[in-house]
Amino acid sequence: MDGLLVDTEPTWTVAEVELAERLGGTWTDEIKVSVVGTRMETAVPVILAALGHLPTPALVQDTSDRLLARMVELYRGPLAAMPGAAELHAALRTAGVPVALVSSSYRALVDAVVQRLGLTFDLVLAGDEVTHAKPHPEPYGTACTRLGADPRRAVVLEDSPVGIVSGEAAGCAVVAVPSVAGVHPAPGPRRLVVASLVEVDVDALRALSAR
Repeated sequence: MDGLLVDTEPTWTVAEVELAERLGGTWTDEIKVSVVGTRMETAVPVILAALGHLPTPALVQDTSDRLLARMVELYRGPLAAMPGAAELHAALRTAGVPVALVSSSYRALVDAVVQRLGLTFDLVLAGDEVTHAKPHPEPYGTACTRLGADPRRAVVLEDSPVGIVSGEAAGCAVVAVPSVAGVHPAPGPRRLVVASLVEVDVDALRALSAR
């Protein structure tokens, strides 16, 4: 979702910069790369450690609560679909291809984005609804199971390294669309790397799934 379907990464950066300043540190691209695509419970301890704080359970919980509340607030502002996202979504719906949204973001944030964009999915799976988050294969494996889809014929669209690993570990082909500076995935036999979803259509996804 974040950085692939909708341009929320700048919104996350606003909250993350504010968080770093409140903790007496400076947000950097390196911290961003280390946490992009991860679930909050994974990201927050990494952020705290990078900013020079011991990630105690109490501090992690307080920081997570503050960050989530701030993101819910920021999501009330303007949100824009990433280039090509709405068009590809519409083409897949017209072609009758089942589409799932599988995000590391918590349900409160996922629902806010989906409602704002007005897009429909056959399945929406949030980060707080799986036991093991990306890069574990559970999120995409669970989505395929619930859709009744063979993972070997499914295609995952991802912008983050952990998401790419998760999709491939589940047995899916992957379209990598990096949106964060410093993320440079390499193409592979069942991995297509593109600059934006403008470069992707239904035929390209069918061809990739057939590999």
